[in-house]
Amino acid sequence: MFNSILVVCVGNVCRSPVAEFLFRRELGERDIHVSSAGLGALVGRPIDENAAALLEDEGIDASEHRARQLEPSMLREADLVLAMERRHLNSVVKLAPEASGKVFLFDKWHAGSDVPDPFRRSRSVFEQVHASIERGVGSWLRYL
Repeated sequence: MFNSILVVCVGNVCRSPVAEFLFRRELGERDIHVSSAGLGALVGRPIDENAAALLEDEGIDASEHRARQLEPSMLREADLVLAMERRHLNSVVKLAPEASGKVFLFDKWHAGSDVPDPFRRSRSVFEQVHASIERGVGSWLRYL
């Protein structure tokens, strides 16, 4: 059904890479490729220190992540595109209108809310966002 999932946020250093790594952990050996990108990516930058530390607390090493800019080809190639905020949905569809049928809000199956951007915020904000992303990943698993 889904062979590739692309998670989108703005900078690709906080929310989308956390979701990418949590999906990878949860999907285990399943043959589903998970990646992430940003609408205004901080290209080449590693994952935010707070985001990395929270993943590390769960035994996940995200040190090799480097932010990358979202390109139309990524949207065409993905089977499922998950955006962290409603406004991202519109931006993604403008970038690749042909992908509109496979673009959904990340939190669609849980609360249907935007996942707030924790960039440059406190560790406690990152913890709240991390928990929200974990719930969102869990809510998608039954559909993958």
